[in-house]
Amino acid sequence: MAHHIGIGIGAGLVSALLFGVLLKATPLAILLYLVAPLPILIVGLGWSHRAALAAVAAGSLALALVIAPFMGLAFAAYIALPAWWLAYLTLLGRETPAGLEWYPTGRLLGWIAATAALAFIAIAVLSSPNHAAFDTQLRGLAHTLVQARMPGERTVVEGRAGAAPTGSDEAGPEKATGPDTAPPAAADQAEVTRTEMADALARVIPAFAANGLALLLAFYLWASARIVKISGRLPRPWPDIPATAMPRVTLATLGAALLMCFVPGYVGVFGVALVGGLSAAFALQGLAAFHDRSRGRPGRALMLFGMYLILFVTQGIALVALTLFGLADTALDRRRPEARPKDNPAP
Repeated sequence: MAHHIGIGIGAGLVSALLFGVLLKATPLAILLYLVAPLPILIVGLGWSHRAALAAVAAGSLALALVIAPFMGLAFAAYIALPAWWLAYLTLLGRETPAGLEWYPTGRLLGWIAATAALAFIAIAVLSSPNHAAFDTQLRGLAHTLVQARMPGERTVVEGRAGAAPTGSDEAGPEKATGPDTAPPAAADQAEVTRTEMADALARVIPAFAANGLALLLAFYLWASARIVKISGRLPRPWPDIPATAMPRVTLATLGAALLMCFVPGYVGVFGVALVGGLSAAFALQGLAAFHDRSRGRPGRALMLFGMYLILFVTQGIALVALTLFGLADTALDRRRPEARPKDNPAP
C-alpha cells in the first residue's frame, strides 16, 4: 500500500508540473496542460483510487506552496479531483450471484457530464466568489469575442462631408439630410446588436465550457484505460463501449438542469453548465449507438468513415445531430437486448 501511495505522489507531482507550465502561455505549454489529468487517471486505474487521492493531495500542495494557493485549489478542483473521481467510479464493483458486476458505462458517462459541470462551477466560484463579478467577467469575454467576429464600422462618405460637388447648388440640402446621417445611425444599431449578441453568448459560455470539458474527460478516461490495459494492470475487463446507454433518469436530470438555468446566481450558472455537459454525454451516446446499430451491416466501415468525416468537416456542428440521436436512444430504449448493458449501480 505504501508503494502505491508513493507512486500516487509521483503522479500528482507530474500532473501538477503539466498544469503549472500553463503560466508560460506557449503552444507547447498549452499542449502539456491538456494532458495534465492523465497521470492521475493512470495511477487511479492501474493501482488504486487511494493512490490517485494521494496524487491529488501531492499535486495541489506542491502548486500551492511553489506558485500560489489559488493554483493549488484550481488544480484540485478542475483537474485532480475530477480525474480521481472518474477513476474511482470506473473500478467500482459489487458481488452478485452472477459474479462481479462493474459500474455500468452508461452511468459513468452520465457522471462524466456532471463532473464537467461541477468542475466548471468550482473554478468559477474560486476565481470570483461574487456572482456579479463573475457575470461581469463573462460579459466582458463575450463582448471581446463578438467584437472580434463583428468589428464596428462607422462609415462616413468623405466625398460628401465637405462642400457640395462643383456645379451642383442643390446638393447642400441633400448633404444635410442624406447619406451622411445614415452611417452613424447604422453604426449605433450595429453596436446594439453586438451588445445583445454578447449578452446571449455570456449566458451560454458555461454550457460550451462544460461541453468541451466533458468531451475531454471522456477521451482522457478512455486513453488512460487503454494505456493501463496495455500494461496489464486494468482490474476490470474492457467494456463493450458501443453498447453504452445512459439510464432514463438522465433525462430527468437534463430537465432539472433546464429549470435551474432560470434561477439567478451560481445555481443558474451550474444549470447551464450541466446542460452543456449532458449534451456532450448524449452526443457520445449517439456516437456509441451509431456504432452499435451498424454492427454486422454491410459497408459498416464506410458508414463510420463517412460519419467521422462529416464530424471533422463540420467542425463539430454534426454533434447536434448526434446529441438528438443520443436523446432519442435514451428515451426510446430500442437497443438490442443482448447489447444493452446492465444498469444496476454498484454501491
